[in-house]
Amino acid sequence: QVQLVESGGGLVQAGGSLRLSCAASGRTFSSYAMGWFRQAPGKEREFVAAIRRSGGNTYYGDSVKGRFTISRDNVKNTVYLQMHSLKPEDTAVYYCAADQYGSFWYDRSSAYDYWGQGTQVTVSS
Repeated sequence: QVQLVESGGGLVQAGGSLRLSCAASGRTFSSYAMGWFRQAPGKEREFVAAIRRSGGNTYYGDSVKGRFTISRDNVKNTVYLQMHSLKPEDTAVYYCAADQYGSFWYDRSSAYDYWGQGTQVTVSS
């Protein structure tokens, strides 16, 4: 079992940067693939980024590729999302998720077993 708590969200101007953190309280964090999703008001949840257990493979949604970077520190039981060149359309609640079984479908919400409560990111123009 794992509990996830996101932090680092807030208000930032367009073009700025922000780093989100997801702290895991479970005992087997390194056994989980991790992902970030986001959901804007009135829109469906969108895949943002994913990372394998080893951290050697990362995947990104088309809308954030080249601007966002996912990383993890298995010693600290934390996954990060570094966001650069933020745009107003990045405004959303960002959720951290853990995949216990390492599904091939890393960009599907259904592949993940545990979710954090989310953290709000607002990008002003």
